[in-house]
Amino acid sequence: MFKRKWIAAAALMIALQGGAAAFASAAGATKMTQYRVYQNDKALKEFAEYNNAIAYAKSFSYTHVEKISSHEWVWDNFPRYAVYQNGVTSSARQFRSYDDALRLAKTLVNAHIRDLEKPGWAYSRYAAYQLYQGDKTKSAWSYITLDEAKKEAKKWSNAHIIEIASGKWIWDNLTDAQLTKQRAGELVYDVMVDETTIGVGPYAALYDAVQAAASIQGSVVVNMSTGIVAHSNATDYEVQQNGRQIAAFISLQAAVQYAKGFSNTSVIQGGTEWWTNVPFLTVTQNGKALRAFHTRASAVTFAAGYADASVTTNDGHTIWSNERKLLYLGWNGTSDSGTVLGQLSGTQGLDIDSPTWFMLSDSTGKLGDSSSNELAASIKSRGLKLWPLVHNDFDAKRTTAFLANGTARKSFINQLVDRASALGADGINLDFEGLAASDRTAFTNFVRELTEAAHARKLNVSIDLIRGDVLWNDKTAYDFAAIGGIVDTVVMMAYDQHWKGSDTPGSVAELDWVEDGVKQYLNYGIPRSKLMLGIPFYVREWKLDGNGALVKDASGSYVSRAVLMSQLPQLIEQKNAVGTYDPESGQTKYKYTENGYTYVFWAETTASVAKRIDIAKKYDLGGAAFWRLGYEDYALWTTLLQKK
Repeated sequence: MFKRKWIAAAALMIALQGGAAAFASAAGATKMTQYRVYQNDKALKEFAEYNNAIAYAKSFSYTHVEKISSHEWVWDNFPRYAVYQNGVTSSARQFRSYDDALRLAKTLVNAHIRDLEKPGWAYSRYAAYQLYQGDKTKSAWSYITLDEAKKEAKKWSNAHIIEIASGKWIWDNLTDAQLTKQRAGELVYDVMVDETTIGVGPYAALYDAVQAAASIQGSVVVNMSTGIVAHSNATDYEVQQNGRQIAAFISLQAAVQYAKGFSNTSVIQGGTEWWTNVPFLTVTQNGKALRAFHTRASAVTFAAGYADASVTTNDGHTIWSNERKLLYLGWNGTSDSGTVLGQLSGTQGLDIDSPTWFMLSDSTGKLGDSSSNELAASIKSRGLKLWPLVHNDFDAKRTTAFLANGTARKSFINQLVDRASALGADGINLDFEGLAASDRTAFTNFVRELTEAAHARKLNVSIDLIRGDVLWNDKTAYDFAAIGGIVDTVVMMAYDQHWKGSDTPGSVAELDWVEDGVKQYLNYGIPRSKLMLGIPFYVREWKLDGNGALVKDASGSYVSRAVLMSQLPQLIEQKNAVGTYDPESGQTKYKYTENGYTYVFWAETTASVAKRIDIAKKYDLGGAAFWRLGYEDYALWTTLLQKK
């Protein structure tokens, strides 16, 4: 990837286009995404316009929209009010407005509304009376008023009404003769506590059993013939504080009244939570609860102050998270198994490995293949994604002929996706460079054909593209906007700003130049989540004469050489190179003299790589890619891991 044959031609294009005016025109119509739509905490899609983001978000439930740059929460359709009946709710019974929730709740018995941003109930409609015929009842025989209960009871013989709050028998339509007849019958009703008979029965008449049980706390009346619990004074409603029972009551109403006097309490019956003042939202960090909140705004504000934090609801939704981590891709620059495994052994936090396995061998679409089943398995066994690199050997003439041949393209694509799939690869990394500008449309079509074929085999497609510039993007073979809309990942190779053929010495990648490149890519409309920042693990050393001019070799080329990051400390020490901070590049510039010449380079260090990662994080990019593994000091990976 050191070759950049296009740069000299690109420089000429800039000169021909008249500079600033062209830049202003190109940059004016920005397509940079500004808003991201999430469902729960999963990112769905990004938009440049607020209204488009909202319109899309409305197609899904439990969505919210954030302003990307600040993570400001600007819209959501989360429910605020939940209607519960018999302690249970559902998504169909959750509403944005209180009026909608109330409209439903008023049609239900044994229902309440919970304001998810406040403790307790916002509204309740619970039955006060239960109707029985003998020892049988129905869920529908629950009534708000005594008059309603009596009205239904009068339709039935041998009916009675129980006041739910006290458990008392308060009305019946038994005549004295009927009660006398019942008492003369079989002794079937017994009073029990904890499933044990306590010796106060049995009784033939249910009325007598209920009266006997009234003074015995926790008792139930059981029909010993049928097993039916005909009446209960059991304290089934538990009041729990922080998960520990502190009281128990016969009725829900009594339990709720008691629970209101304490914080972090819930009323539980039969494993169901009927009432609570425990906040609906909890902030966690790496799975550990930090603090609970009633309101979403306060929870998110608090969570934003912690790394790797999430906001979760009591019913299992994660509604916000900053646990997103950058993906790290490492290019191997080789197919040699031993070299690849050696490179990987020193990494920390690497997610994706890209060995150089495939090449366009000729214009007929022949696939050059140096892949290894064993190495593929080893890479996968490390938990890494495998995106083997496919390149065109920087051969513009070969590539032009290939792109013009539909049969060749199809053959090449089929060979490539078949082999990548057989290797168990997760994706393909396309690195076609040095293309003729006239191949712009043909190359875009090839990328589309490759992506469609790869997707059919469940393979992702990533592409490595030059940093470029809006001044001359439309004069190159790379239609950034179109390609960005096709592939899954775009890697911006943000290096070789000053390259082997440059006529002035300089940094391989000045930090401002890198950041401007990111902004330009985003302005092409490429989603942030798709974009990875390419980072160099090398520098370029330049040779200057006594007048400070670049030295040329016998062929007329300027003399420079690539120096690996891992070689820099020894070079600085051996040559007694003197470093000074260069504000233009954001790096340390080193100089040393030897044999009458001055040598200069802009150092790539752990600190400068960290600054590049900061740029990726500043713009919320999908990740970073490194050219190439093996060039770095492996101590760098500790910092890279921490930076994720």
